[in-house]
Amino acid sequence: MDTLDYIVLGIAAVFQGPELFSLFGLPVSVTLVMIVFGFLSGIVVGATPGLAGPVAMAIALPILISTFGYTPDALLPVMGFLIGVMKGATVGGAVPAILFNTPGTPDAFMTTLDGYPMTRKGQARKALRVAHFSSVSGDTFSDVVLIVCAPFLALLVEGYLDLPEKTALLILSLSFIAAVIGGSPAKGLISVGLGLLAVFIGTGEDFYPRLSFGTEELSRGFPIATAILGILIVSAVFKELEELWREKRASGVIAPVAETGDQRLRFADIRALFPYIARSSVIGTAIGALPGIGSTLAATLGYTVGRSRYEKTKTDGDTEFGKGAPEGVAATEAANSSVSGANLIPVLSLGIPGNAAAVFLILAAESIGGFNPGPSVFRFTSDTVNPELVIAFGLFTSMFIANALNWTVGGLFMRSMGVMIRVPKQILLPIVLLLTLTAIYVQETRMVAIWFTLGFGVVGYFMRSVGISPLPFVIAFILGGKLEETARQAFAATGGDPFFLFNHPIALVFMVLSAAVIVFTTRKSREPG
Repeated sequence: MDTLDYIVLGIAAVFQGPELFSLFGLPVSVTLVMIVFGFLSGIVVGATPGLAGPVAMAIALPILISTFGYTPDALLPVMGFLIGVMKGATVGGAVPAILFNTPGTPDAFMTTLDGYPMTRKGQARKALRVAHFSSVSGDTFSDVVLIVCAPFLALLVEGYLDLPEKTALLILSLSFIAAVIGGSPAKGLISVGLGLLAVFIGTGEDFYPRLSFGTEELSRGFPIATAILGILIVSAVFKELEELWREKRASGVIAPVAETGDQRLRFADIRALFPYIARSSVIGTAIGALPGIGSTLAATLGYTVGRSRYEKTKTDGDTEFGKGAPEGVAATEAANSSVSGANLIPVLSLGIPGNAAAVFLILAAESIGGFNPGPSVFRFTSDTVNPELVIAFGLFTSMFIANALNWTVGGLFMRSMGVMIRVPKQILLPIVLLLTLTAIYVQETRMVAIWFTLGFGVVGYFMRSVGISPLPFVIAFILGGKLEETARQAFAATGGDPFFLFNHPIALVFMVLSAAVIVFTTRKSREPG
């Protein structure tokens, strides 16, 4: 059997699978219905402040498995629903970031930098349209690359990046984000240091939990949801409430935001945004193909590269990046959305996830059975059918169906969400805070998690007040555990060599770049403007 035969079998597995009902005499497969339901659930969850796609996937996975069972026929319906959630949440996640300055995920924080200023200027609907078009464009490009490159790209990356190189790459990621996003290299390093300090509390491979001060609550470490949602959302709510209080004290009234200017996305706008979308799509796809990196770094790189180009090409009167430039929204959304498809390259070829959403796809495959992500998935056989390859092409088909829903239903949804800006913020912000704390309690079911979240919210509030970006904190918290694990493994694999980061050429290059980016940005920030 050749590639075309497997493509046909994969498409047939989605459209001609177990029938759920018939519509006008045409059978509708259960997989198709699950993709649609997953997409609708994802776009609602993504648009809800305090929630995100992985939260919905974590809640849905055990329910789906108990409903469909453990037979191979359950694989595509379950994974189709999860893919639908992943795709829908990717687009919907821009809504709270743009309208309310409350990103539900770390990569959506970059969207707030220009999306929320556009909302403050009365261009909320246009910002949503830019985010939708950029997000779906990057996602579609990533899916095409996934299908073409999945058997080759991940194996190539894995062949050159061993444990020392992966450790050095994580260090480079942290130093780059600290230098570029932190406001200044010093503030960025402070933010990264605080994030690493928080993630190392109560964790590690020692007999006794680190930095727990003998308390049971700290000995279990901080749940990742409490740190991320506390630093990103709760702190933003506190800061917005403070600004509302100052506005009410100064003028005696809180003025609503009025829409101004053309809210439509015209062809001239698309032509101006296209270079930023294309560049960020390539960046996000490349980052997504790297095992264990994720979409936050892609969003950061896409935004930074887009800002560099914008500063070279902008004319007098153009809006600065960070003050409401549509190009900033486009660069960020295209980058973080193009990760979702490319993330399945290491998942399917190596069984290594690059983000939280990919983790649940692997858990579904392992729980149900009949599909083992790894090199054997792309084994083309001429005499017999490789069922894992058929499932892989079924997953590709599911992703394109979800993309089609994103282009159509997602566009209608994003255009309609602009009405939410009319809700008074003094009413909306407490609701956002309540939803966030509810989402935390649903995941952790212990009261101490609420206190952790509020504590991180206070820390994030003070960081914002002194001009320290919370994003390096969040990325350090996410990557800190992975960094320690990879470093321990590299140390053991090299026979206890303390200089393993400098004895491997690629790792040495990454370490030199880590130092160079800090030094270069420090010198640049000291130059008189």
